[in-house]
Amino acid sequence: MKMSQNSLSGLKVIYEDNHLIAINKQAGALVHGDETGDVTLSDLVKEYIRIRYGKPGDVFLGVIHRLDRPVSGVVVFARTSKALTRMNKLLHDRQIDKTYLAICSRRPADLSGHLVHYLAKDEARNIVKAYSSPKPGAKSAELDYTLKGEADSKVLLEVHPLTGRPHQIRTQLSKIGCPIIGDLKYGAAFALDDQSIALHCRSMSFIHPVKGEKTVIVADVPDKTPWTTFSFD
Repeated sequence: MKMSQNSLSGLKVIYEDNHLIAINKQAGALVHGDETGDVTLSDLVKEYIRIRYGKPGDVFLGVIHRLDRPVSGVVVFARTSKALTRMNKLLHDRQIDKTYLAICSRRPADLSGHLVHYLAKDEARNIVKAYSSPKPGAKSAELDYTLKGEADSKVLLEVHPLTGRPHQIRTQLSKIGCPIIGDLKYGAAFALDDQSIALHCRSMSFIHPVKGEKTVIVADVPDKTPWTTFSFD
């Protein structure tokens, strides 16, 4: 698949070695193919590797995890099958720490907390419901959050998901009355102009699957509303 140079120039590579490559995904980008048939982040990264390293033929790229289309932030891909297998094991064993930033329009009742819900996905509507007690077919979901700032009727939360359920952060924050700004699907009052939601994967940390060293990958927050309400180190 041929990519335009404009598409590749918009690719924000934030970490790269022989085993892994990480991108600061822009909101709206699709990590992996779906029914839309749109060009994916995977396609762009493969083309980037092919051009940068003069790789003939198909380029191997393993998808380790995904971010929802309207979400921005760190996405890590494996460049070798060995790295993919080992990263998948780290993910399965909950040895990859993820930090998200979310901007909500309401302050939670507690300034920090540990949330446990049971999530069930409605496949037809592509929406997830959160329950306070176990339900048949629902999977447990846990996260920790801390309030980090408040300005202009906006609340900045730092979120650490302890499980990796679809739409988990979006659903759980909505369940406690704090929908993420722009997230109409989960109770936000209004959409953002670019159809993004104010959720960003700020960082991922793990022991490198080949080098065996602590690796921390950080993605700058978007330089646009509502992120410009707050300052970030």
